[in-house]
Parts: sequence; structure tokens; C-alpha cells
Amino acid sequence: MNIAKARVLITGGSSGIGKATAFALAESGARVAICGRDTAAIQKAAGEIGATPFTADVSRESDVVALIPAVIKALGGYDVLINNAGFGRFAALVDTTADDMRAVWETNVLGATLVARESAKHFIKQSTGNIVNVASTSASHGGPNGSAYSSSKFAVSSLTECWRAELRKHNIRVMQINPSEVLTDFAHRARGAERVDNPSKLLGADIAAAISAMLAQNDRAMVTEMTVWATNPQ
Repeated sequence: MNIAKARVLITGGSSGIGKATAFALAESGARVAICGRDTAAIQKAAGEIGATPFTADVSRESDVVALIPAVIKALGGYDVLINNAGFGRFAALVDTTADDMRAVWETNVLGATLVARESAKHFIKQSTGNIVNVASTSASHGGPNGSAYSSSKFAVSSLTECWRAELRKHNIRVMQINPSEVLTDFAHRARGAERVDNPSKLLGADIAAAISAMLAQNDRAMVTEMTVWATNPQ
């Protein structure tokens, strides 16, 4: 697709990968909307990017149902969803609570599904569209303390395959990006760990570049899945 003509919604767009992707696409000429739960944060990010801000909790069906028509109106159309909203909680199995599982799955899995569902309705009507699910390398292998987060990303990977099988006949590309560790505030929010800058780790801009490249393929081509690792993590 021609990125300069794209009309894009990025969920979880106020920071990290979402914000970096919004900036990259807007810089390439796309019209971009970003959404998030924190009104102040999403408005601040939108001002820095030149994007249109929306306050929405993707795990709330009523928020999502209202969001998509508002995005279409604001952007004058809509053809790309970057399903990026997500977070993690990490604990040993014996310490994992029902609240941990429920909270992570409601955003990472249910939220992604709701936004994709409402977006797909519009994409099917216009016989074109793009969905990029931001998963993780944790979508292909689990690890200690990852019950809530890793299982949610495995689910996202399955959803990607289901949606691709359903929507391909409508000329809708469904793609997945799997970042390894990226230097964002994710670890601080998830584990309370201090962010330590490390030049060998990935940055949000690296994932933004990969997503842009996936979208920039001619519409007859589809990169179904891309995994991005740091060359030399320390």
C-alpha cells in the first residue's frame, strides 16, 4: 500500500512501540489516530506526533464500538489497524492470581479482538484493509513467570491465523509482528524494574520500521509474520 495515503488507527499509541509507529507512519504522510486509556497521555503524544487522539479502553466493548466510527470520521476513511495495546504482569505460577490473568487477557486478547472485529466490519464493506497484530517473541515460547503475558501472546498468534483465514477473501491483509525485548517503559510497568538503556537492545523505532515495511508491500503481497530480534543483546 501507499503509506502516504494510509489512514491508520494505533491502539496503545501514547508510548513505546505504538507511539514510535504512529510517528513513523505520520512522518511518511499517513493520517494517524491513536487511542489509549489515559486522556492526558494520549493527547500529549498526539500533539508530538501530529496524530488525532482518542480516549478508549479497548477491553470495554462500548468504547470500541464508539471508537471506530469516530476514527473513520476524523481521518476521512480507515484502512489500517495496528493492534498494539497490551501490557504484562509477571509472577510464578503459584503466585499468579485470577486478577493477573483476567486483566492481561482482557486487554491483550479481548481488547485486540474487539478492535479487530469492529475494524473488520468496515474493511469488509470497502473490500480492503490491513490489520497488524503486535505480539511478541513470547508468542512462540514460554518462560518462567510468564503465565499471564506469554499465554496472551500465544492467543494473539492464534487470532492472527483465524482472522487471516476469514478475511483474506475480502482483500484484507492480517499480519503479525513479534518484537523481542524493546527498550520501552514496559518492564517498569510490568515488573517495577528500572529501565536500563543498552545500545544493543531494540528501540521502538526499530519495530516501527518493520511495521512500515510490512504495510508498504504492494497490496498483492503479504508478509504474514515478522520477528525482530536485537543483533547482539547483552
